[in-house]
Amino acid sequence: MESVVTLQQLRSFYQDKKVFLTGHTGFKGTWITAMLYKLGAIVKGYALEPEESKPFYDSFASYRYCESIIADIRDKEKLQSEITAFEPDYIFHLAAQPLVLRSYEIPAETFDINVTGTANLLESVIKLKNKCAVVVVTTDKVYENKEQDVLYKETDRLGGYDPYSASKACTEIVVDSFRSSFFNAKNFDSHQKAVASARAGNVIGGGDWSSNRIIPDTAKALLNNEAIAVRNPNSVRPWQHVLEPLGAYLLLGGHLYNKPTFFAKPFNFGPNPEDHLTVKELVEIAIQVWGSGEIRINNNADKPHEAGLLQLNIERAHRELNWKPKLNAKEAIQWAMEWYKKDVSMQADFTFKQIENYLAK
Repeated sequence: MESVVTLQQLRSFYQDKKVFLTGHTGFKGTWITAMLYKLGAIVKGYALEPEESKPFYDSFASYRYCESIIADIRDKEKLQSEITAFEPDYIFHLAAQPLVLRSYEIPAETFDINVTGTANLLESVIKLKNKCAVVVVTTDKVYENKEQDVLYKETDRLGGYDPYSASKACTEIVVDSFRSSFFNAKNFDSHQKAVASARAGNVIGGGDWSSNRIIPDTAKALLNNEAIAVRNPNSVRPWQHVLEPLGAYLLLGGHLYNKPTFFAKPFNFGPNPEDHLTVKELVEIAIQVWGSGEIRINNNADKPHEAGLLQLNIERAHRELNWKPKLNAKEAIQWAMEWYKKDVSMQADFTFKQIENYLAK
């Protein structure tokens, strides 16, 4: 089956369209902003300053590829004024507290950012006078994970052991509430708004320097000639290169705009079942691609709980969006590690090169 995530297809949706993007200074936010730049979209970003000492986002300063608003999504008045003034055709909501382990340190704040922040955004959409498609990005961790050998589908029960997962499950409930009450498909002709949610698996790729994530931890260790500390070597995750879900978000957004009453629902985006790898398998492939490195298992018995098994069913995306992954697990890891090998001065150009290569596949 030929891929539908192509430059031609996505440009037909986004060229000269106005896109409001929350979380544009983050890892995934920087990548999707670069993609929208290549598609000819008019982008307005809304996010906090990046936390990293050498942010991926700063690599693109010379491109001036979007209008950037540095503000908090919990500031409802500011968020609403920026959205209503911009009158976007599309909104992609990526701003979040995205780390499981950090959610144990700041549980209440994690709920505030992820749940209240999303409610603030959707309340702002009510005020818009123009037609708008909204994609809210959550996570594969929204499901009540029984850690059994099953592939979770969009109709399965929501849940969350840790505060991050629970906050994202709550976010899905908020989205469904607004979709039913304020943006009901039966009344689309009057409100002209459609809201979908996107649940992606574990994302890897260049530019991610977050703590306690396996690919950034691996890259940092290899760059410093240190052993790679692995917390949960046997944990299984739906790994995918960052361009896979971002291409899927953009595809979903385009179809949501054109057929709002059909596509206003949740979608899973992840790898094929054979590409669900253990953490140890992923690191071993990364070492192979890099050409050197060694693993050190971290057997800290006091570490917070993290799920040992999580897998996604992506049949809805395949059936209704004609979407499927382009990269297998080994290719995804190779693309990520090749990015980290690049000098800082080359990272922005290499990011665009990987986007072009991905869209051409």
